[in-house]
Amino acid sequence: MTLERQPVSFLDVDATPLTVPELTAVLGAFIAEGGTKFVVGHNLHSVTLLHSDPAFRSFYENSDVVLIDGAPVLWLWAKACGEGGGAGPVMDYRLGSTDWIPALGGVAGLERIAVIGAGAVANAGAVAKLRQIIPGASVEGMPGEGWNADVEEAAVEWLSGFRPQLVLLGLGMPLQEQVLARRRGTLPPAVYCAVGGAIEQIAGVQKLAPRWIGRLGLEWAWRLMLHPQRVAYRVFVEPWVLLGLLLRRRLRRKP
Repeated sequence: MTLERQPVSFLDVDATPLTVPELTAVLGAFIAEGGTKFVVGHNLHSVTLLHSDPAFRSFYENSDVVLIDGAPVLWLWAKACGEGGGAGPVMDYRLGSTDWIPALGGVAGLERIAVIGAGAVANAGAVAKLRQIIPGASVEGMPGEGWNADVEEAAVEWLSGFRPQLVLLGLGMPLQEQVLARRRGTLPPAVYCAVGGAIEQIAGVQKLAPRWIGRLGLEWAWRLMLHPQRVAYRVFVEPWVLLGLLLRRRLRRKP
């Protein structure tokens, strides 16, 4: 199953705009097909990394689904394609991990899920929540604190024994993408989803912004209020870094 990419022209990237029902249908199709698939998401942080790190760009370009996560990416995509091409409300195409993980119960044939990342308490909490979301499914977890080469090797061995159909990998960006890229050839077949901090959020360890704030595109303000040291660089500095990368890219293209 190959999905069509759509351009986010101003940011010079492509994405796979999907609603939650569309994504659950795609995941079901991937599971039925078998093989290895990668699902990632675009926000301004990932766009900055894509334009500054060739390996990160290559991984995104070779992923199977690139969801629209950040509000600025969504608005620029909608403007480029005419408000979602008339397919539905624009905000329905903004899919952060916590928007679609609660809908995994609607994925046909999903029976085995692995959750890798976060601390032991958050990981166990997310596993318990997913067992409620998908009754009857086998859901197992492995914490990701202190990630290093030994933990990574142990995780690959664990996955090879468990043989999940879907893997939620939440190690933070870009570590989770780097792990998937370098382990592409040794990972067992599954749908691998890079979910960032969603494991803590699903577990209730990290408080989610109210949905009305998300629909206004103001989650950055919520996160800045709760985690100022972690978020300040991305909010106040990284957009200017990205703008510089985009300007440099355009200047290189001029004859």
